[in-house]
Amino acid sequence: MVYKKFRTNVLIRIIVLSATIFLFFYSLETRFYLTPVLIGIVIVMQILWLFRYTDRTNRELAGFLESIRYAEFNRSFRIEGMGESFNELAKAFNDVIRDFQAVRSEKEEHFHYLQSIVQNIDVSIIAFQRDGSVELVNKAAKKLFQVATLKNIHLLEPLSKDLVQTLLSIQPGENRLVKVQDNEDILQLSINATELRIKDKEIVLVAIKNIQSVLEEQETEAWQKLIRVLTHEIMNSITPIASLSSTLDIMLKDVIGETNGSTLVVDMDTVSEIQQALQTINKRSTGLLHFVNTYRNLTRIPQPNFRILKVRDLFNHISLLLEEEMKRNGIQFNMSVEPSELEISVDEQLIEQVLLNLIKNSMHALEGRKDPVIEIKAFLNKRGRATLQVYDNGQGILPDVIDKIFIPFFTTKPSGSGIGLSLSRQIIRLHNGTITASSTPGKETVFTMTF
Repeated sequence: MVYKKFRTNVLIRIIVLSATIFLFFYSLETRFYLTPVLIGIVIVMQILWLFRYTDRTNRELAGFLESIRYAEFNRSFRIEGMGESFNELAKAFNDVIRDFQAVRSEKEEHFHYLQSIVQNIDVSIIAFQRDGSVELVNKAAKKLFQVATLKNIHLLEPLSKDLVQTLLSIQPGENRLVKVQDNEDILQLSINATELRIKDKEIVLVAIKNIQSVLEEQETEAWQKLIRVLTHEIMNSITPIASLSSTLDIMLKDVIGETNGSTLVVDMDTVSEIQQALQTINKRSTGLLHFVNTYRNLTRIPQPNFRILKVRDLFNHISLLLEEEMKRNGIQFNMSVEPSELEISVDEQLIEQVLLNLIKNSMHALEGRKDPVIEIKAFLNKRGRATLQVYDNGQGILPDVIDKIFIPFFTTKPSGSGIGLSLSRQIIRLHNGTITASSTPGKETVFTMTF
């Protein structure tokens, strides 16, 4: 029977206990006073063993329930010597424990899988409560905001108060764009929010993406398309005019030359006026062709020929090119490279063209300045990116103008073409970099190139 072994053991223990009790009473009638004491101790021990034997199942069940309560799934249950039913009970206990272990292991694997995705995705993710307490921040967000840890959203206020206000006020499903000036970097942050409820907590989950480079690339592409259309139409119109005016000018010269030996009567004043007008048309048409070809350069930038270049060598070459002009204008020219052996992978000619253009602009901005200074610097920014800067203490750029200076054709110079800075931005974009400008009118202007 199922409980045969257990019952047999209990029965034997009861019989032995009964015999011992009988022996105890029997010993009371003898002269040996120590014997009843010893037999009494044996009786107590037998009773305790019997209770312990019969309570063993309850103890195992209590241990099983405690294992479930405290999630201790690393133990096993063995009930030996108590019959087949208790072996089945132990097996059932162990099967349940293994099932819990499998479920727990699966959940842990799923958790680590999601954690791995969240931490390694290139989109910045922050989960926080409405009071600003941060529940989760991934590696991309720490790298974006240059923080080792983030306990509260308010800790981002030194970087941007607008960013903090946007994060705390953004609504589920809303998408906002925030511009952040982080020293030499400009961040255009696209923020998308989702709200979750976990127990009694309301958690805001935001995904943040820096789309500065995407915006610049789209802007550049849009301007290039416009320029292609303009140059195509203008060229189609001007080329025939220039050709025709040149031909008519030659024909009139022949007519004027034949008037001395011919009976043809020609009003020389009229012919002269026509000739001058045609020459003017030809000159202006040629000028327009040159004008169009200049702007066509915006769409014909060669692909960079990358090579490793020491920044100090680049700066020394530029200094040599501008040395005489700087002395002639009384400009103090400074250079600094930190670390001194800093190297960048660029097209030397294109980057040199950008630097020369920026320095020329600085020289123009320093006209009339008593203590003119131009400084070019190279360093690694706090994100570990190679950065070049051109600084001057000139007249500066007005706030309502600085956002327009990289737009093609826009210029503040009376004789400027408006393509220099736009061309510079396109060159930097071809190097997978960014160029930004910051200025304090009347004090300083800084152009920053980050690679």
